[in-house]
Amino acid sequence: MKTLDQIEARTPISSAPFTISNPGSYYLTTNLTVSGGDAITIAASGVTLDLSGFTITSTAPGAAGNGILINSALRNLAILNGFIQGGVTNNGGVYSGSGFGNGILAGGFSGYPQNARVNGVSVTGCLYSGIYLGNGDSTVVDSCTVRTAGSYGIVATTIKASVAMDCGGDAIYGSQVTDCRGECTGSSYGVNASVAENCSGFSTSSHGVVATTALNCYGYSSSATGLNASTAGNCQGGSTNGVGLNANTALNCYGASTSGVGLNANTAQNCQGNSSTDIGLTAIMAQNCQGNSNYIGLHATSAQTCYGTATGGGIGLYAVYIAIGCYGYTGSGTGLQSFIANSCFGRNSSGIAQAIVWPSNMPP
Repeated sequence: MKTLDQIEARTPISSAPFTISNPGSYYLTTNLTVSGGDAITIAASGVTLDLSGFTITSTAPGAAGNGILINSALRNLAILNGFIQGGVTNNGGVYSGSGFGNGILAGGFSGYPQNARVNGVSVTGCLYSGIYLGNGDSTVVDSCTVRTAGSYGIVATTIKASVAMDCGGDAIYGSQVTDCRGECTGSSYGVNASVAENCSGFSTSSHGVVATTALNCYGYSSSATGLNASTAGNCQGGSTNGVGLNANTALNCYGASTSGVGLNANTAQNCQGNSSTDIGLTAIMAQNCQGNSNYIGLHATSAQTCYGTATGGGIGLYAVYIAIGCYGYTGSGTGLQSFIANSCFGRNSSGIAQAIVWPSNMPP
């Protein structure tokens, strides 16, 4: 014969508010509803909390308290499989309503946990943050969703395969962010990371994706930089009136903007930049790149094997110092302009249009 603890060696939670004061494994047996304050408080290290597919809800008329509060400086925690629901909505950038202030909050924004993970949890309608574990030490959020949070969407050291939408602050904020999507409705970032890989970020008035290193990412902003990174590889950035893609080093990237610079980099390689009214692609060194604009298609200190077009009366390709193996075209201005040009060609709609101080091996 087995004891009850041997059959189900976990502690059930059937009502809230509930405080977990001892290490162990806990699980919900039903949906929980509170009228205010915190629903569940984790006050001990070494805790696994399984929401078992149930929902934690607050009916507080003014959003306050937390779905799950993690006390300061705890470690070895896991929160799994369920839903946290508030009634906060976004009305033209103003977040208000009933329910929770935060979905999951660690340490009251201080004393963040160590070795903590949240997996398979969905949070909706919070006045402040959706899932906030702190971007400090060994915290992981995996396969989670947040919808409508007045401040941060998801904050952790590592964030994987997660989505945060309709957030007033940074939607996704972590050191290492992989396979995530974040959308910000205010002046913060869609995705903010040290390393962002296979991510998509959007912001209405700030940067879509901001990272030290961005790999295979897409960023879009309606008024600022689409994608901003120190190193961008195989990336794409879009903006309606800011910089499409801004990077120190851009490799195999694409940047687009309707009125700002399409792609801006110190070193651009195998890149393309488009802008309707500004510079399509600008770089100190551009190699195997293409730029398109009404104004200046491609602008670089040195350009090698590059192509620039200006559909209006601007300059197709402008290399301040040297252009090698380049081609520039414009509708009515200068096709290619450079101090030194080797094996280059520039033309406009009326014929040849080149401005070269020291031509070398120019085609006839």
